[in-house]
Amino acid sequence: MTASEGDLECAYPRDMDTEQAARTNLGSQRTRKRRRSLRRVWLCLGCLILGILVWLVSSFAVYMLRPSSMNFSEKSAEWVRTLPFGNWAVDEVEHLYYSDHAPKKGGPQLTKLPSVGLSKAAGRGLPTSRGAHHTQSAWPAPIAPVFATPLPGEGVWKRTGPSVQGKPPVLVTTYRPDPTYPQMVAYVAWFNHSLVNLAYYPGRYEPPKASDRGPSMVPYDQRYRLLATFNSGFIYSDGDNGSAVNGHTNEPLTDGNATLVGYKDGQISIVEWHDGPSPGSNVAWARQSLTPIVWHGILNPELNTNPDSPQWGFTVGNAVRVWRTGVGIDKEGNLIYVVANDQTVVSLAQILRHAGAIDAMEFDINADWHSLITYSHEHGLEPTMVEPQPDQSVDRYLYPDDRDFFAVFERIPGPVTVPFS
Repeated sequence: MTASEGDLECAYPRDMDTEQAARTNLGSQRTRKRRRSLRRVWLCLGCLILGILVWLVSSFAVYMLRPSSMNFSEKSAEWVRTLPFGNWAVDEVEHLYYSDHAPKKGGPQLTKLPSVGLSKAAGRGLPTSRGAHHTQSAWPAPIAPVFATPLPGEGVWKRTGPSVQGKPPVLVTTYRPDPTYPQMVAYVAWFNHSLVNLAYYPGRYEPPKASDRGPSMVPYDQRYRLLATFNSGFIYSDGDNGSAVNGHTNEPLTDGNATLVGYKDGQISIVEWHDGPSPGSNVAWARQSLTPIVWHGILNPELNTNPDSPQWGFTVGNAVRVWRTGVGIDKEGNLIYVVANDQTVVSLAQILRHAGAIDAMEFDINADWHSLITYSHEHGLEPTMVEPQPDQSVDRYLYPDDRDFFAVFERIPGPVTVPFS
C-alpha cells in the first residue's frame, strides 16, 4: 500500500467524523432554536395571562370601590356580568342553582298567612271585613280565594298608613295563588290613583345614561307625604327598556315594549309603546320593562314555559321559579303591585289578572331586587317591608340606591312632576 492510499484511508474516517459532528451541531442548533421559540411562546403567554390578571384585578377593584347600595356578593355578580361572556356565565350558574332549588309540589298547607298592613284597631275604624260595603273608588273588591277553605284575612285589604281625604290611598293583602304549591304566598298592593302621585326615580347607575339622576333616593323634603316605594323593572340592557322623566329621555323608548306611564294630569296607565324614542309633552315619566304579560284582561298568548325564552326573564329563564314582581292597572285606572316567591312569568301574569289587573307587565325578578315598602307617620317616618326580604334594608330608597325605583306620594294639587329637590 502506497503512502497516498494510506492517507486516503485515514482521511475518510476524519471526514465522516466531521460530517457527523456537523450534523450533531446542526441538530443542537435546531434544538436550541426550538427551545428559544418555545420559551418565547411561554413568555408571551405568561405576559398575556399576567396582563389579563392585572386587568381583572384592577377592573374588580375599581368596580368594587365605587359607591354602591349592593352587598359584596351582589356587586361581585354584577361585575362578572360586565366581562366578556360574563352575563352568560352568571345566567348559567343562576339557572342551575334555581333549578336545583325549585319548590316541590304539594306538601302541608299554611295554617295562617303573614301579617301585612295595619291592624283594624290601628285603622281608625276603617272596615276591612269581606262582607263590608265599600265604594269602588275607596276600596277595591277583596281578592277571591283560590283555595276552597280560605285562611283568616286571605285576600282582605288592609290599609298601611295615613288616610287621604278620609280614604285609604294604599292597601295591601296576601293570598295563596296556586293549590299545587300550597305554601306560596302572593303579596299585593293597591294604589288609589285619585289620591296619590306616583314618581319614577333613576338610580345611581340604572338607567345607564340618565340625563338627570336626581337624588337616587326619596328626597328629604318630600318624605312628609311618602306612602310607599317599590322596585322598578328590568335594566335597560335586558330588552332595551327605555325611560324618561320630567321631559328628559334617559334611554330611548322601544316600540312594542310594555311601558308604565305617568301623565301630568295624574293618570297612570300601561301601554304597548308605539310613539317613538321620546314621550310627548303630556307625560311626566315613563318606564319600560319587556313586553306586556296581560293585555286587555287576557294573558299574552306568547307566554310560555320554555326556560330558554328571553322575552320575560333573561336572568334565569322565565320558566325557573324565582321571586318575581309585576305591576298592573285595574279597570278604574288604579295601580296594582305584586311580589311573590317561586313564580314563573305565566303564574305571575295569572296572579296579576286574578288581583284585578286588565293590563300588566313584569318588573324585576330574583331574590336580591324585590322591595315593597310602606310608610306610616304616626311616630315619624316608619318604613315597613311588606314581603320577606332579607337581602335589602327597610330603609332602601331612603338612601341612594344603584337601581331605579318608584315612590308613591300623597297627591298635591297641580300637574304631576317628579320632585328631585
